[in-house]
Amino acid sequence: MKLEKSTLLSNKTVQISGSKSISNRLLILESLFSNIKIGNLSNSQDTQLLKKALSADTEVVDIHHAGTAMRFLTSFYSIQEGKTTVLTGSKRMKERPIKNLVSALRDLGAEIEYMENEGFPPLKITGKKITQTSVHVPANISSQFITSLLLIAGKLENGLEIQLVGDVTSRSYIEMTLDILTKIGIKNSFEGNTIKVEPFTPEIDAAAIHYEVESDWSSASYFYSICALGRETMHLKSFYKESTQGDSAIAKIYEDFFGIKTTFTEDEHKVTLEPQQGFSFPEKIVLDMNNCPDIAQTLCVTAAALKIPFEISGLGTLRVKETDRLLALYNELKKLGAETTFTDLTIESISFGEPEDYISIKTYQDHRMAMSFAPFCLVKELNIEDEDVVEKSYPMFWEDLANIVKN
Repeated sequence: MKLEKSTLLSNKTVQISGSKSISNRLLILESLFSNIKIGNLSNSQDTQLLKKALSADTEVVDIHHAGTAMRFLTSFYSIQEGKTTVLTGSKRMKERPIKNLVSALRDLGAEIEYMENEGFPPLKITGKKITQTSVHVPANISSQFITSLLLIAGKLENGLEIQLVGDVTSRSYIEMTLDILTKIGIKNSFEGNTIKVEPFTPEIDAAAIHYEVESDWSSASYFYSICALGRETMHLKSFYKESTQGDSAIAKIYEDFFGIKTTFTEDEHKVTLEPQQGFSFPEKIVLDMNNCPDIAQTLCVTAAALKIPFEISGLGTLRVKETDRLLALYNELKKLGAETTFTDLTIESISFGEPEDYISIKTYQDHRMAMSFAPFCLVKELNIEDEDVVEKSYPMFWEDLANIVKN
């Protein structure tokens, strides 16, 4: 997709669909506890794939590129007594490790086999009743592995205690899951490195619960980048000031480093993004994004576009996402004129030069690569390869972008 050199229109409003992270958690819970009704469900491809998988009556379930679905369904199918499921996905999905989650489930008594390579999908899962009450897992693994266990915990007759060993990664995503459990009536606690979830009661299962999903802060991040580069006021809906989404950190990050002030209008669940006049950009951005790694790509592109040096840490999970996101950033930021260096945990700018005459951004089958680089059209014309990849999380992204800029 060719994006012409554009300018940002003033006071435009974008309505973003429900959070993918919250929606996917709720779909699992809805399948376990039939009393839950969901509003403003995400229209992302990932969420639709998970919804389809949960209603499938076939033995083989293919979730394609949907990593969240792979992780959440592994635990879900483990407690479906008497049901055998082969859970598979794309070539890239078969390269994404799942051993820590499978090992934890096996420790609890689940019956799961690797069908090809040890530690990786596809999996053969034979559902059974799980009565074990506690498990130890490494604290630095993907928070989705831990959330996967938490989502089934209330359905286990004795509940579940998870002991996290080491330093916790992406704590905010775990807390989001626990907040959702609390809102549907499942008691839990998170003290130190110990998480406890109590079993559901008949009263919980009988009470009707309507859960309106907050819009997705990860998706909002691209518009913060657009606002930082375009320096015009804009509005986003539907967002809550007291959000449990880790990526809501984008509001403070962009105020601190790019002068984008966020104002909440509670009755309309609207946020206003307003560039501050005369803001002095920092000499360097130094930031630990351990709790919000999914918005790191957006931040790096914004900083590169403005030629602000950056040193971002806490990115250990990015190398095992849809692609190796740190390597992808290293490659594509060069095209914007930004030389970087990276490790397993960090990415840091070295120097800034002029962008290439013709910029064509590879997306590596990664939706966030496409959307995080798109705001650069406010600096220079560029091409985004394989633009349909945005369907994974934000199918309406290109339409929404077109409605707020002019060539």
